[in-house]
Amino acid sequence: MFTLFHHPFCPRSRFVRLALGEHGLDTRLVEELVWDRREAFLALNPAGDTPVLIAEGTPAMPGAGLAAEFLDEIHGAPLGDHRLLPRAMNDRIEVRRLMSWFNDKFFEEASNPLVSERIYKRFMKPEHGGGPPSTDVLRAAKANVRYHLAYIGWLARTRNFLAGDQLTYADLAAAAHLSALDYLGDVPWNEDDAAKAWYVRIKSRPSFRPLLSEWMAGVPASAHYVDLDF
Repeated sequence: MFTLFHHPFCPRSRFVRLALGEHGLDTRLVEELVWDRREAFLALNPAGDTPVLIAEGTPAMPGAGLAAEFLDEIHGAPLGDHRLLPRAMNDRIEVRRLMSWFNDKFFEEASNPLVSERIYKRFMKPEHGGGPPSTDVLRAAKANVRYHLAYIGWLARTRNFLAGDQLTYADLAAAAHLSALDYLGDVPWNEDDAAKAWYVRIKSRPSFRPLLSEWMAGVPASAHYVDLDF
């Protein structure tokens, strides 16, 4: 049994949840409000952010990349040809490159600012940075979504999946971040049919179903959030 400290709309947490789901692993979810700076949580991850994955007999594993590498090392081999981090070195490098692109670059430029401004700040105290969203931050982040979506579309047009011929962590990372923004209605799907078609394929996987059941009080989902054929 795994325990995952997460927030339902933390894009990196969503990535780890998808990875756990693809591996078929039972997981206990613990919602963490990182802005509360709980001492017990900071003892697990002094950086104070989610996700943090815990497996029996191991130290706490903070961060999406560390969790993915651990899952591949311990549970990857049984997936055989469907391993989410492929065996071939060049393929593994490409998957890691794209994981970093989405979990670092896309997160910093688009998904984290939008989720923070539109969701987190609703529940944060003013002294912790809560309050109305910044229109400047929203404008910049939405502009950044457009070029990331274009890059996903280019990858989807030139490959079967984002990193190559098979589903990998790269697809799960990109889809996890997009899913949080799709909930908010902040993905301009009409701008790239290839990206949209790829996302519909990933979104239809069983591992995605728990994410699509997430709802945030006071923050309505976009019309096509749970539509598998939007």
